[in-house]
Order: sequence, then structure tokens, then C-alpha cells
Amino acid sequence: MKRRSPAAPLLLPVVTFGIYSLVWMVKTKNEMNQTVDAIPTGWLLIVPIANIWWEWKYAVGVEQYTDNGMSRHAAFWLLLLLGPIGAAIVQNAFNNVRRVPAHISGQQVPLVVT
Repeated sequence: MKRRSPAAPLLLPVVTFGIYSLVWMVKTKNEMNQTVDAIPTGWLLIVPIANIWWEWKYAVGVEQYTDNGMSRHAAFWLLLLLGPIGAAIVQNAFNNVRRVPAHISGQQVPLVVT
């Protein structure tokens, strides 16, 4: 996962009228799907009601990607209720995950830094 500043998902949605929130979710979804493969297409974000189900699947992917560093319930409620603030917290959880490069171990293994 690309290391991003937590300030980006917190502040850029204000400047871009919320568009960056969608971009951030799809970018991080694509990066998580390289190792987790649990999140469906990002087009469901623009469909009412389906977007709530999509956010739940995204939260499940966050839990798997962070190796239980952030629970699916925490990620889901943070993103649903706090929006950009929750996205900044989730991005911070992504930044705390370190993975051993594939060329060293043959597979990517999460190492959670506390």
C-alpha cells in the first residue's frame, strides 16, 4: 500500500467538494485487492443503499489488510459516521502496516508496527 499522509483524506475532500473521498477509497481498494481480494467494484459507491454494503466490504478488507490492527466494525463506523475524519484514521492504520517485499519472502506478510 502506498504511504499517504492522513491529512490528504481529511482535507482534500473539502477542497474538491467530496470527490477526493471517492478517489481515495477506490485507490486504497485497488491496492488492498492486490493482497486481500475482498472488495467489489468501486462503482457501487455511487449507488444508494449499495454504497453502505460496499463500505462494509471495504471495512472487511481493511481488517484483513491490517491483520486485525483495525476491526471491520471500527473501520465501517468511522467511515460511515465521520467521513473524512474516519478516512484519516483508516489511512493512519494503513500507514502502520509494513509488508515484507515479495522478492524476499516469496509472499507478502503483514508486520504491524505499534
